[in-house]
Amino acid sequence: MASAALVDAGPIVAAFGLHQKRASHYQSMFKLASQQQWSLATTWPCIAEASHLLAPPQNMTMLRWVAGGGVSVFPFSQEALAPMVDLMRRYTETPKTRMDLADASLVWLAADSGVTQIMTMDVRDFSRYRLPDGRAFEIL
Repeated sequence: MASAALVDAGPIVAAFGLHQKRASHYQSMFKLASQQQWSLATTWPCIAEASHLLAPPQNMTMLRWVAGGGVSVFPFSQEALAPMVDLMRRYTETPKTRMDLADASLVWLAADSGVTQIMTMDVRDFSRYRLPDGRAFEIL
């Protein structure tokens, strides 16, 4: 199993929201990751998206989990936005297949870190995204 994984907004929303699909799956994944000391990483766009989608007080509980080290938030410089925009342009074919900033930041982070295992509910999107060297994501 994973020793390092990236985390998209969807699993965070599922784990912390009320009556969410796949809530028990992601709660179990986060518990396993904590017990086995996986290195979990995400980006600020994913945290912002999850915080926006969660209602109070669940969003505050999630933010306290992040603050307590539940997941590392990988910082990036504003110069990193240019390659993210390139990714968004590359993977936006139609309005239904639009890559958003959160997804672009995770693809960028995967290329930067070499971590290709990802917790995401966006299976369709992350199945088509590729790293610069052609590697695919392994969806957990």
